[in-house]
Amino acid sequence: MRMRKKKYLDERLDACRLLIRPRCSDRHYQTAVKEKEYFDLPALFGRDGELWLEIGCGKGQFIVEEAARHPDILYLAVEKSANVIVTACEKAEAAGLTNVRFVNCSAEYLEKYLPENSVGRLYLNFSCPFPKTKYAKHRLTADHFLQMYARLLKPGAAIHQKTDNMHFFEYSLEQYSHGGFWLENVSLDLHNSDFEGNIETEYEQRFAAAGAPIYRLEAYKRP
Repeated sequence: MRMRKKKYLDERLDACRLLIRPRCSDRHYQTAVKEKEYFDLPALFGRDGELWLEIGCGKGQFIVEEAARHPDILYLAVEKSANVIVTACEKAEAAGLTNVRFVNCSAEYLEKYLPENSVGRLYLNFSCPFPKTKYAKHRLTADHFLQMYARLLKPGAAIHQKTDNMHFFEYSLEQYSHGGFWLENVSLDLHNSDFEGNIETEYEQRFAAAGAPIYRLEAYKRP
């Protein structure tokens, strides 16, 4: 079901000083990414630093807490829905964060804006599982996405993934293995494990409250 457009959405988007809305006239990402328009990260953040990325930040609960815990890290939080990212951006501004920026675009376009070997960590939190097989290419752990992540990530950097969907998790495990990543800290029930420092997302709180297990893994790019 399509989300109803928020009241005063355009005005709220314009007011978000942390929001980046790239302009790309090419609607075909395969050709769009060939013309690079790399972000000037020191200019965006006012300083240099290690860059971590979240794809599909939703309403921002995770990234706001994550950025607050690690003020020395620079964060880019990506979300294709303007209707959703505006809430995340407003949360970060209300928290007074200076080390996070929000990018309103689809993940497929990221190589247009970020160079190879530039990302120190990538978060995939409760990505849409696209359960029907015919939509598998849209899953954020499909092969073409993993190839992109491998180019963007620094050697030895990791993808941290969480989901409530067992089948999507199993699919992702297989994709990482075939894609040349190595796996660590695989959990089939995160909330009943000894993992420390977990930051819950809005979806995670909802699913956990209903008694659903949360699946988590770390997939590392080989040096």
